[in-house]
Amino acid sequence: MSNWLIIAGMVAVTYSVRLSVIALLGDAAMPPSINRALRYVPPAALTAIIVPAVIMPDGSLDVSPGNARLLAALVAAVVAWTSKSAIIAIGAGMAMLWLMQWVM
Repeated sequence: MSNWLIIAGMVAVTYSVRLSVIALLGDAAMPPSINRALRYVPPAALTAIIVPAVIMPDGSLDVSPGNARLLAALVAAVVAWTSKSAIIAIGAGMAMLWLMQWVM
């Protein structure tokens, strides 16, 4: 039950922060420099979540060739770079991770 309360609290805080910005700014136009900077927020947040899980799978730094997550992430990065598709990159990374875990 406490997990649901934590989730509900996080939803309430996130929603209130977003709503307050919308209420305060209303129809005000954002400067172009802010709009350009905000385009990088989702990739930066995703990177902050993924990188620690990839390079520290067991809680300690592991950048060896035996790190299946690191190899899968590299494959996903190459696929994302070439295909420009997040869905294809995620699929390729997951397939590579499963293959590496099966082989190792």
